[in-house]
Amino acid sequence: MVLTRLLRRGGVLGALLLALGPLVTSPTASAADAAPVVTTDRGPVRGTAHGSYATYEGIPYAQPPTGPLRWRAPVPARRWAEVRDATRPGPRCVQLPFLGAGGAGSEDCLYLNVTAPTGPAPARGRPVMVWLHGGAFIAGAGDPYNARRLVARGDVVVVTLNYRLGVFGLFGHPELGGAPDFTLADQRAALRWVRANAARFGGDPRDVTVFGESAGALSTCALLTSPGAAGLFHKAALQSGSCMTSFPRGSTVPGSPQQASWPSQQETSAAGAAAARRLGCTDAASALRCLRALPAERLATPELMLAFSHLSYGGELLPRRPDRALEEGRFHRMPVLQGTNHDEMRFFVGLSLAAHPVRDERDYRARLADSFGDAAGEVEARYPAAAFPTPALAWATVLTDRTFTCTTFRAARALAAHVPVYGFEFSDPDAPRHPGLPPVEGFPYGAAHGFELPYLFPSDAWPPLSAAQLELAGTMAGYWTGFARTGVPATGDGPPWPRFGAGDTAPVALDLRPGPGGIRPVDTGAVHHCGFWAAHGA
Repeated sequence: MVLTRLLRRGGVLGALLLALGPLVTSPTASAADAAPVVTTDRGPVRGTAHGSYATYEGIPYAQPPTGPLRWRAPVPARRWAEVRDATRPGPRCVQLPFLGAGGAGSEDCLYLNVTAPTGPAPARGRPVMVWLHGGAFIAGAGDPYNARRLVARGDVVVVTLNYRLGVFGLFGHPELGGAPDFTLADQRAALRWVRANAARFGGDPRDVTVFGESAGALSTCALLTSPGAAGLFHKAALQSGSCMTSFPRGSTVPGSPQQASWPSQQETSAAGAAAARRLGCTDAASALRCLRALPAERLATPELMLAFSHLSYGGELLPRRPDRALEEGRFHRMPVLQGTNHDEMRFFVGLSLAAHPVRDERDYRARLADSFGDAAGEVEARYPAAAFPTPALAWATVLTDRTFTCTTFRAARALAAHVPVYGFEFSDPDAPRHPGLPPVEGFPYGAAHGFELPYLFPSDAWPPLSAAQLELAGTMAGYWTGFARTGVPATGDGPPWPRFGAGDTAPVALDLRPGPGGIRPVDTGAVHHCGFWAAHGA
C-alpha cells in the first residue's frame, strides 16, 4: 500500500495527512459594504467589507519563487500602481493532494491575507496576530483559516500566510551550501511585511504575536531560536507541537523509524544530492541548474515531498538544533503560550487502524515491543490495556503522552526558566470529528490533533459546535487575543490562567473543555505520566 510504504520511509505525520481533507475551509464571505482600499508599501489593495471587519486576501509578500528563483531566499514583491484586487486568496503552494485528488497548487504562492476591524484603531494600533498553518510541511495554506472570531472578540488584526512546502521549501543540496530552510525564510519575509504594513491596517508593528499549530507550531519554535528573527515578533503561541516534539519507532505503522523534528543540514543536503541523481541531474556542478529546469510536477511526488518535510538546523537561519537551543537558553525572550490536545495521537492511530489494527492485548504488546524494546514491559505496567476501553485507545494514549504532551511539558520547563509561559490542554471529549477522518467503531477521537482549530477559526467544513462548545470557543478566542494584547491569556468570562512554574504548587496548564467547571487548572505532568517518560528519554 502506498500509505504504508510512505510511513515506513519516515513521513509519519505527512503520509497520514495525505488521507485527510483540509482541516478548515473558509465560509462564504458576507455581502460587502463599500470595498475598502489600503495602500501597502508595494501598492494599493482593495478588500471586502464584512460590517465590523474587512478582509484583504491574496496580497503578495514576495515575488513568485519560480524559475531561477526556485530554491532562493524570497525577494520582495514588485511594486504596483493600480489598485490590486484583494477579494480572493492567492494560489496555494504546491502540495500533496488530499484524498487522492486535487491540491496540486502553484509555485507562485507567496501570498498572505489580512483580517482587520473596520472601526477606528487606537493611537498605538491594535495587536497583530500572525498565523502559521499546519500540515506537516507538505500541505496547507493560510486562506482556509477564517479569523472573524478572533478579530471580533479581541479587536486584533490577524494575518494568515502561505509558505513553501516540501521539496520546494525544505530542499538541501551541496550547491546550495546545505539546507537553507526556504520555508523559514518565507515566514520571516512575511513578518518583515507585517512590520512594514501593520500600521496601514490599524495594527501595531511593535506588538506582533506569532501563533501556529502542528507544523506551524514547529515553525514558531524555529523562529524563537532563529537569530535573524529577532525583533520581528514579540509573543509566541504554539499549539500541538514544540521544539522537543519527537516520534518513537513504530508510532503508527510497525517498523517505521524513530523520527525527530530537526535533521541536520548535512543530512538534508546529502539527501538532496541523492535525489538529484535519481532525477537525472547527475553532474554535481550543474545539478541546481538542471533541477531548476524541471517542471514542478517532476518534484511534487509523495516521495520527494515527504523526504524534504523538516526544517534543518546548522545553517544561517537555524544554526542550533531548536530543542538544544531551548535547553541552553538561546532563544528570543518573550511570553509564550504553549499546549496540546488531550488525545493528540488518536488522529494518527485512527487513520492507520484499518491497515494496522490493535485488536487485542497481543497486538498491543507487539506495538509496545516494536516502539520501546526492553522498556515495553514498564510502559505496559504504566498503561495496562485493561485500564482502557480498548487496546487501540491504550496505544493511542501511550503515543499521545510520549510524543506530544510530555515533550511539550519538557519544552515549557526550559522556556519557563527565562520567560513567562502559560500551558494549556484542549480536552473536549466530544469535539466535532472532521468528516475527512474515518469513523472507527469503539475508537472515539476525543480531543485529537487539530480538533481545537474550529474553536478559534469558525469553519463550515466541521460539524457545528454545540451551544456549550460555542461558549468555550468564545472564551478561547478571548484567552488567545488577551495573550496577544498583554502577554497574559486573560479574558473577562474565564477563570485566571496560572503561569507555568509560578510557585511550588502551581498547576502547569489550564484544561479547556465546555460546560460548568470545564475550564480549570490541571497538573498535566501528573495526568500524562511525564515523570515516567522523562526517565525514558522523552
